[in-house]
Amino acid sequence: MVEKTLAIIKPDAIKKKVAGKIIQRIEDEGFKISGLRMLHLTKEEAKGFYVIHKDKKFYESLTDFMSSGEIMIMILEREDAISHWRQVMGVTDPALADPGTLRQIFGFSIERNAVHGSDSPTTAEWEINYFYKKEEQ
Repeated sequence: MVEKTLAIIKPDAIKKKVAGKIIQRIEDEGFKISGLRMLHLTKEEAKGFYVIHKDKKFYESLTDFMSSGEIMIMILEREDAISHWRQVMGVTDPALADPGTLRQIFGFSIERNAVHGSDSPTTAEWEINYFYKKEEQ
């Protein structure tokens, strides 16, 4: 069954000019990119997107970082899109990520780890709807 997930190329990866390499990997992994947009989040938009983390101590620094520069948001589609994208990304901490994962290759720290991906079907639906109207999906 084809599934959708949201992917974000974060400000650190955009600034390092590795977005093209990440998109190439996405396509090499068999994903269809059905939505792609570049934006610069305001602090309030970043807070809204990461509202689930509002009570955690990293919330302010995360939202500062995510509003610090341009990002690319994408809707990715393929069978098992959520789990496969998470495998391609690697774990949150690039130092602990498996070799060859995007975070291991392009990440710098737990926060500046190049990419984001939805962690469940419910989260994917919410995140996609945060950035895309129904008719854009």
